[in-house]
Amino acid sequence: MTFNFDEKLIKIAEKAEELTKEKFAEIREIARINGEKVLRAFVQNNVGTSHLGGTDGYGYNDVGREKTDEVFAAVFGSRTAIARHNFISGTHAISTALFAVLRPTDLLLSLTGSPYDTLKGVITADCGGSLKEFGIRYAELPFGSNLHDKLDLIKACKVAYIQRSRGYTLRQSLSVDEIRNLTKTVKTINKNAIVIVDNCYGEFCETAEPCSDYSDSADLIIGSLIKNPGGGIARTGGYIAGVRNLTNLCAERLSAVGIGAEAGCTLGMTREILLGLFLAPEITANALCTTVFAAALFELLGYEVFPRYTEKRVDLPLAIKLGSREKLIAFCRGIQAASPIDSFAAPEPWAMPGYDCDVIMASGSFTMGSSIEVSADAPLREPYAVWLQGGLTYPTGRLAVLNAAQSIIV
Repeated sequence: MTFNFDEKLIKIAEKAEELTKEKFAEIREIARINGEKVLRAFVQNNVGTSHLGGTDGYGYNDVGREKTDEVFAAVFGSRTAIARHNFISGTHAISTALFAVLRPTDLLLSLTGSPYDTLKGVITADCGGSLKEFGIRYAELPFGSNLHDKLDLIKACKVAYIQRSRGYTLRQSLSVDEIRNLTKTVKTINKNAIVIVDNCYGEFCETAEPCSDYSDSADLIIGSLIKNPGGGIARTGGYIAGVRNLTNLCAERLSAVGIGAEAGCTLGMTREILLGLFLAPEITANALCTTVFAAALFELLGYEVFPRYTEKRVDLPLAIKLGSREKLIAFCRGIQAASPIDSFAAPEPWAMPGYDCDVIMASGSFTMGSSIEVSADAPLREPYAVWLQGGLTYPTGRLAVLNAAQSIIV
């Protein structure tokens, strides 16, 4: 493919990059701080060559698995962590945690509105062994609710659930400080409540994580390794980090009661998980620069974006309100055509499992579905917004954004 962009678009892109210089500098400084934090975790935990191998079978005494858990806990500032390749997605890791800590008649309360599409079935489906089928109650508060107006629900809940990123909505994403404030309020009202944070897309976007300050920290934070913390290297997996008794319950839910985190082979994947984590601060910075550039470019083109390029970034996704089905499909095809893998493919809307309408996804990535690599996806419904995230390198992410822009202009 030869990139042959319209001269007017190139001029607008140059202006967008000029406007984002200060924001890029902020992102690079955050990456520097996080990079030092990650290196310190490796050094202080004495990661060695012996930890990079793998095991099969039961995986007893897998020193690499144990060391990986220690490093993840140190990086996220939590007391313990489990990082496993056999978490198939962020939704799987979150589902594991919810089933681990909730019991029949307990109340799960979402503080941030309706959860991400793929988690709704886990919570409220009438079949398939959902939380609802197990007699676990569920309630949700509209995003931005004053928790002091909902004292009865807060006092009654076993788990207070927070989704950091916006999902397929146009609401703002939550910063670490905002999550800590929510956590503090919940704990003041109900000291026994367990605060669980869906941390997907937020890792390394700030210099702290929601569980890295024990005074106002979440009890569990959860994410996917094919997003930020996998650094584009991990091919699958997820993590759960937090307080020891709860991560132990999660480990026993993932494996079996009495086994917990003491078994589970790594099949030679420890090296890529640790290498991905080591690279994650820099890769996350590249992805953030890509979406900040896209925000400035599309604002200059007259589109509404969430968040704006001038706003503080606390997670990866950028929502661009395109306004029509045709533009949405064209945008995704533009991203796909400028991707390193499957650039020749044309994304089509389809009934993706876990969603209530057709979804289109562009992800010409080395790892299927990896959203730390440049990708775009959207449900085919009003207001026909697309969610853009990722970019292993800024130069290639920039090209993909330009190609998407040209696809909807012509």
